Amino acid sequence: MNKRTSTALATAVVASLALGAAGCSGGKHAGGGGGQDGGKNPAAANVGSVVGGTPQRGGTLTVLSNQDFTHLDPARNWVMSEMDFGTRLLYRTLVTYKSSPGNDGGKLVPDLATDLGTPSNDARTWTFHLKQGVKYEDGTPVTAQDVKYNVERSFSPDLPGGSDYAARYLAGAEGYQGPAQGKHLDSIKTPDDHTIVFELRKPFAEFANATVMPTFAPVPQPRDKGPQYDNRPFSSGPYKVDSYDRGKKLVLVRNDQWDPKTDEVRKAYPDKVVVVMGLKANQIDDRLIASQGPDSSAVPWYALRPESAAKVLPSAEVRARLLAESQNCTDMVQMDTQRAPFDNVKVRQAVQYALDRDAVLTASGGPAFNDPSTAYMPATLFGGKQPDTLRIPATGDAAKAKELLKEAGKPDGFSTKITVSSGDKSRAEAIQQSLAKAGIKVIIETVDPSAFYATIGDTKNRTDMVYTGWCPDYPSGSTFLPFVFDGRYIKEKGNSGNHSLFRDEATMKRMDEISAMTDPQQAAQAWQQLDGEILAKAPAVPVLVRRWPLVLGTNIAGAYGHTSFGGQLDYATVGLKDPSKSQG
Repeated sequence: MNKRTSTALATAVVASLALGAAGCSGGKHAGGGGGQDGGKNPAAANVGSVVGGTPQRGGTLTVLSNQDFTHLDPARNWVMSEMDFGTRLLYRTLVTYKSSPGNDGGKLVPDLATDLGTPSNDARTWTFHLKQGVKYEDGTPVTAQDVKYNVERSFSPDLPGGSDYAARYLAGAEGYQGPAQGKHLDSIKTPDDHTIVFELRKPFAEFANATVMPTFAPVPQPRDKGPQYDNRPFSSGPYKVDSYDRGKKLVLVRNDQWDPKTDEVRKAYPDKVVVVMGLKANQIDDRLIASQGPDSSAVPWYALRPESAAKVLPSAEVRARLLAESQNCTDMVQMDTQRAPFDNVKVRQAVQYALDRDAVLTASGGPAFNDPSTAYMPATLFGGKQPDTLRIPATGDAAKAKELLKEAGKPDGFSTKITVSSGDKSRAEAIQQSLAKAGIKVIIETVDPSAFYATIGDTKNRTDMVYTGWCPDYPSGSTFLPFVFDGRYIKEKGNSGNHSLFRDEATMKRMDEISAMTDPQQAAQAWQQLDGEILAKAPAVPVLVRRWPLVLGTNIAGAYGHTSFGGQLDYATVGLKDPSKSQG
């Protein structure tokens, strides 16, 4: 992304609009420390609503993107937007989310499976039965063995990056390296082609939620190409890959073997989906705001840039085409706790105090598009509002930070580096400026979004600080704190979540105790308490919870930000008002 050129104007407009509407009535908070919704926030007028009415079948939906996909291989796909795209268009999972706006989108529905699974043996055993009549793009049937195979291949060292629920919960999974040498997991049984049984190492009442992950999509072994499968996943969904020129264009066409009678979720309105990559972010914003010609049938892949807010929020016509669901994800500055100087808790606490969250929020587009964060888990996991246990001013406290650095033996401060996705450069600059006030000199290294997770997942060669975030996979603390702060699952390559490389014995022991609780309310309260305890140890600094603003073309219909996919467009239902106006 180009360096900021009009952030001050954009955020001034955002702030004035949001504050000017503060007297209006509003509903529930939508993530973050104190989220604003449609009653107060002009950016959130369409939250929980469908934009554009019901689509007509046909035409080409164009997606304008500034980047390539990180992964489309279901064994490696664990980024919110890409999970949405992959599981709604290309492959099906045992269970999925309902295609519905608002809170209704958080409900689980069967997908490949006939129901949400049957637990037994105190939720240590889970059995799923597959629907009849589900086929791949070549007409061959999807089998339980194909689902097992993909779960197994997710353990392969040459396929990093995917969800690790299987590694955490399956019995006998320790040390497993995938099926390449003919080795298979005994804890996954397939007594017939339509039955799959998972044996877990401990009770897991939420296992059905985990089977939404692309890890639990089918891959037929004869079609597996190892790392090259990323370029051509074999379809069990409503579309198949027609062509994929990495970094340039992906074209999906209808999979004529997909049977809508077996699928209550995907509507498959367009005849074709074309993702055009390598565009400049400002170019995408301007094209969709203007919505001229073929761009009227286009949607953006990435969120609206903060700089473009001034072109969107003052216009009622453009705001009517704006989606801005909360991501329900917490942005954080994570510090390498295994490496000096961040192996010293005083240094990490100094960063907590030095960081000006207000400045980062302003660089992110202001309060219309963001909420400041005072805890790690988002507000939805605290009953609607994050606690503020540290009570650090939102603008930071440079004097306190300097005091902590002096106690840590760093009275003159120190220099360090931070890695950010290129789309987060303006946020990194705000972090850089606020930490400098405490004597911490930060050098920013930007990485293309498609390579970002591989870069920060290389634990031996990455920078000491990274700016990233985490989203709960479903409404439970078990999908947040263990994935971000359990040191037992750190990987040298393809590391996910725990980018602070935090390994604290007391924290991990408490995580195990909470995971064993059978009372959901008791467990929820325990996760909330543990959040504050980890925050005091400062492996990371929570910064903000973003909305995911998307400006749609004027010919787009059936569109809403899906709450379970970080506010990204639900590709299961989107289509066109008038297919004849599309191009391609």
